[in-house]
Amino acid sequence: MANDATPLTGPETAPEDQKSGAYIRLIIADTEPIFRVGIRKVVALEDDIRVVAQTETLQQTIASLNKFPTDVLLFGAMMSPNPADAVTELLKGHENVRIILVSPELGEEQTVDYLRRGVRGIVTRSVSPDLLVKCVKKVFVGETWLDNQGVNWVIEAYRSQASQLTGPRPKVRLTEKELLIIAGVTQGMKNKDIAADVGTTEQVVKNYLRKVYDKLGVSDRLELALYCMHHRLLEGLRKGPAQQPAAPEQQQSLGGIVTQS
Repeated sequence: MANDATPLTGPETAPEDQKSGAYIRLIIADTEPIFRVGIRKVVALEDDIRVVAQTETLQQTIASLNKFPTDVLLFGAMMSPNPADAVTELLKGHENVRIILVSPELGEEQTVDYLRRGVRGIVTRSVSPDLLVKCVKKVFVGETWLDNQGVNWVIEAYRSQASQLTGPRPKVRLTEKELLIIAGVTQGMKNKDIAADVGTTEQVVKNYLRKVYDKLGVSDRLELALYCMHHRLLEGLRKGPAQQPAAPEQQQSLGGIVTQS
């Protein structure tokens, strides 16, 4: 077994357009070489995706995240005996990396836990090549990718906490900037894109979101989206860049969640 990740391009050799964000920089992390090779061949057909590393252990994956600028990590659940804890470890210091979990099978509790820990997409090992590519691209732009059953599980899980989400709307005062940021979150926008829309920095957006979570009693972006739906929080908000009508494909999502259809 190799001791190092398999780098396919690095910061020192990356083309200028890759450095500027023209490509989706992808790490393929899986214990099976044939799976990694197959995925690499699939994404090689895409002009806007570049594999920057392949890894076969959790330690290699962490080292590659530290070494190579990465947008999306395709992470095989079998790489760790406790994939949920592995996800938490992988995101330490790499909060902007979007993780797509590849798993043989999932249950309701696991699915919800993975999303709470920061996973942005979940696929099975039998996912078709075209859906996998679509998943990578959707996750890259800030959306969450689940199959129909996964979406139902997530909705049911949040309904079980509906007392704080659907009860009488608390008298909470939100500033216009907070509402603009919330609107961006409900559309699945990245923090940096929200920052550009409202005329501030990505760090300021993160600070505002923490305050909003505390004010509304929610813990993550999906709870915030559901809260907004139940309480019609954004009704009457003046139209701005973050509130422009979504494209037809986006309008089928819930807080940035896209199904595999």
